[in-house]
Amino acid sequence: MIKTRIWVPVMTTIALSMTASSAMAKVSEAEAAKLGKELTCVGAEAAANADGSIPAFSGKWLGKPPHVDYTPHVGQHPVDVYPEDKPLFEITAANYEQYADKLSEGQVAMFKRFPDTFRMPVYQSRRDFRYPDIICELAKKNALEAELIDGGLGYTGYKGPVGFPIPKAPLEVLANMNFPYRAFTEHVVRDIADVSSNGSITWGRQVNKNLNVVTSPSELGKPMEGLMAYSISGTLLPERDRGSFTASQEPVNFARAKRLAWQYDPGTRRVRQLPTYGFDSPMGGTSGKMTIDQDRLMNGDPSRYEWTLHGKKEMYIPANAYRIHSKDVKYADLLTKGHAKPDYMRYELRRVWVLEGKLKEGFRHAFGKRVLFIDEDTWQASVGDYYDQRGQLWQHAFINHFYAFDLNAWQAGTAFYHDLNAGAYVGFNLIQERDKAWVLNAGDLTPDMYTPAALRAMGQ
Repeated sequence: MIKTRIWVPVMTTIALSMTASSAMAKVSEAEAAKLGKELTCVGAEAAANADGSIPAFSGKWLGKPPHVDYTPHVGQHPVDVYPEDKPLFEITAANYEQYADKLSEGQVAMFKRFPDTFRMPVYQSRRDFRYPDIICELAKKNALEAELIDGGLGYTGYKGPVGFPIPKAPLEVLANMNFPYRAFTEHVVRDIADVSSNGSITWGRQVNKNLNVVTSPSELGKPMEGLMAYSISGTLLPERDRGSFTASQEPVNFARAKRLAWQYDPGTRRVRQLPTYGFDSPMGGTSGKMTIDQDRLMNGDPSRYEWTLHGKKEMYIPANAYRIHSKDVKYADLLTKGHAKPDYMRYELRRVWVLEGKLKEGFRHAFGKRVLFIDEDTWQASVGDYYDQRGQLWQHAFINHFYAFDLNAWQAGTAFYHDLNAGAYVGFNLIQERDKAWVLNAGDLTPDMYTPAALRAMGQ
């Protein structure tokens, strides 16, 4: 069992420790006026840190930089914006203690578990991309009007991303993470590698189609209500599960509705409604090694956990992760024993929000605690550490994000979920050897594609 070390977060600018029951109020005009000035338009600190290792926000590019050749909306693999960058240094098992205050417990555990092979190549931090003006305008409007209701599970005055650019409570940060500006349509065939401790791989493959209502161009600026997102996943591998499809509908307010889901069984050729879909139910194609609510590190109904916000800290996280998503990357080279090949990773020093969830008394979940590290520039969770019921560190996961020119915002790419006890991991959202990567914002998905009738037709 991996031992838990005492961790005291290094705070920057804001020092908060509050639970979900804290006041959830709008910010003042004076605070909102900081957006686009000392804060970026979505609430990140615009200035550099004290020694310049985190640069000031430049936001010099909106969309594709002039030197990049990329065709949007067709599934082209990401193109490296910084091909000339080289690592500044590497964090290894020999020197990680020098950087321990800027690492998560899970990252430290990786050095201890794989001392001879695990490395973190650290690159120059880059903050060169910005959001579309409409997102900046909505974020400021939300800062003045958005509030949490229904115990933090619902919203009022919330009109699209980002709802709480100057958050005061943990569930406001979680809302920002659940509703960042991201693709409104996403279609991908993704490979999933269950890599055992001896390096052998069991393969899964899914076709996945997501429709995000909140970021749809026709819905931006409108009050969020009803359903926030739709998803459908079909199993292509393993062969024994081929032809199984699951469709789900995600509510905006989990206090008033739950996630609905239906599954098509190719054996019976019937569609049945699932009693629950989420929480710690196993993620398809992962041999049960991932839970459904670990996709994007945390998703769905947060009510089983008591959430605490520990403010911000500087931390080394994956960022500007273009190289790992190249079509030239081969799985045989990437998916090495114990962990993915470090040469394909890009870590940067960035500011992250630290959000902790502890399982409430009387509730059930495989994880007794989860700690999420959320990039202040993107509002997307980059690193997650997961603990068992005894409080012992169990799993470490991270997502490689990149700025997608299809939507002018950040896309969640290939992720890795490590079982620290078993020495095994799951490579999730692998597209490197697929003909296409993510087809983003093609606008080809509609809500009527996510009904039981549509699921039945798709299966047949």
